[in-house]
Amino acid sequence: MGIVADDITGAGDIGGLLAGHGYAVRILSQGADWEGLCARLAQERTDALIIDTDSRFLPPDAARERVERATRALMATGCGAYWKKTCSVFRGNVGAEFDAMLGTLGENFGVAVAAFPKNGRTTLHGDHFVRGVPLPDTEFGQDPVHPRREVNLVRDLGTQTPHRVINLPIETVREGVRAVRTRREELEREGVRYVLADAETQSDLRVLAEALSGERVFLGSSGLAEELPAVWPPVEPFDPLSGARWTHPRQVVMIAGSVMPQSRAQVEHYAARGGTVHELDVDLALRDPERASRLLADLALGTLHTHDTVLLRSPNSPEQVEAAREVGAALGLHGIEVSQRVSGVLAEAARITACEAGTQKLVALGGDTSAALTRALGVTHTVVVQELAPGLPSTYAPDEGLLLVLKSGSFGPPDFLALAIDHLQRAHGEQA
Repeated sequence: MGIVADDITGAGDIGGLLAGHGYAVRILSQGADWEGLCARLAQERTDALIIDTDSRFLPPDAARERVERATRALMATGCGAYWKKTCSVFRGNVGAEFDAMLGTLGENFGVAVAAFPKNGRTTLHGDHFVRGVPLPDTEFGQDPVHPRREVNLVRDLGTQTPHRVINLPIETVREGVRAVRTRREELEREGVRYVLADAETQSDLRVLAEALSGERVFLGSSGLAEELPAVWPPVEPFDPLSGARWTHPRQVVMIAGSVMPQSRAQVEHYAARGGTVHELDVDLALRDPERASRLLADLALGTLHTHDTVLLRSPNSPEQVEAAREVGAALGLHGIEVSQRVSGVLAEAARITACEAGTQKLVALGGDTSAALTRALGVTHTVVVQELAPGLPSTYAPDEGLLLVLKSGSFGPPDFLALAIDHLQRAHGEQA
């Protein structure tokens, strides 16, 4: 299977679900030689190949071009099926990227599923909910950079594509597999391009997985990926950490740049249990990023002399975020540029720390922060190790010898960092 994801945490999200069924899942980073890596990795055990286009918040035309290129690279490997992976609340260039994949593949029809019940995402009559709350009334509706104000995903997608978009209602889903297949075929004959399917439970996803198991193209969040392997042929077990060697097996460096309340709670949980947290000077980061990275790295290195773990964070209360935007505006930086500058400084501080301390195990909280970390570390591709919580896997970068946990800002329980640290410290491998 070839998958195109619009950010690095989304790539890991779907990859972790597939790896949980024994799949060998490999992720290619944005900026890497996708064509060359696809050709190389196709010669190794690869059940799912994922390309991160990091295109969620690009202009639509730029996002479309990246998805077209990624799809062509995957086609060259002879993939039997394709997936355009989106955010579970449809942030980003969803319509442009769906159109790009289908157009490149020469397909005219696709069923999209945004629901991911295990992470609280459900869809009913096209309206999308997060933990039972209508999307615009959640933290995503209040996002200071990319607010989601439309509750209905059919209407939302319809504004992003010239093609027809229709809802597959929950009533049809609950009639069962045959009803879904019959309605799917009717809508394709009618010239509908996209069908947005409702789902509120894992049972709903199971029906959709069985009904759609033979599709060439899948669209939407990763929720369906947990159910599809059960209706596909089984695969042999795979060891993603074969050959791994650790110099400091217990040492973990973490960075948190997400403004989501889930990430804030995770940082607070870590700190409340004695974890050392160093906060980035955002004003300095915006004015002198190189100096800010160095100072933060020095704090982290000092901590690692006496502790196994350390966390570097950006201030993330609403008041602090607004203050950072005001400083950025005075420097001529827009909202997304402020976010990217902060993420970049955190990532560079982590890179300096890892290089000077010999750390091979790192955690990033937030999609932008995770992307910045992989760029700073020069990671071109990873293999998915295992899922630690719904939608939250670890990945191993074999060329660099790094074990990473790259976490979506809005996913995970409050104790997730404790889970991640325990997993990273216990990861099997030889002592270097």
